[in-house]
Amino acid sequence: MDLKLKPFDFASAVARAGLGTDGRPLSTRGVGKTAEAPSFQNAMTQALKGVSESQHEAERLQREVQLDNPTVSLEETMIAMQKAQIGFQATLQVRNRLVQAYSDIMNMPV
Repeated sequence: MDLKLKPFDFASAVARAGLGTDGRPLSTRGVGKTAEAPSFQNAMTQALKGVSESQHEAERLQREVQLDNPTVSLEETMIAMQKAQIGFQATLQVRNRLVQAYSDIMNMPV
């Protein structure tokens, strides 16, 4: 498996999120229709699924290396493990920030 890192493209990232470069939604086809617009819940669900898939892939590659599968390289396995670890750490940081934001809001005087 050939792994290549691509440079980060901000315009394509915001386009995938359904936003323009100014942060506004690309299409507003109807007021009150949120089924077509990307939601925070959907974005979080997809991100968590991606992290979970990368962890499962790393585990699968580890198992194949332990079973001496000649088609799986140690380098490929180590890269997959690092990707899974970085994804998990990023998820953990997002969770910590959300919990901190919730705590801050709950501690605000009314």
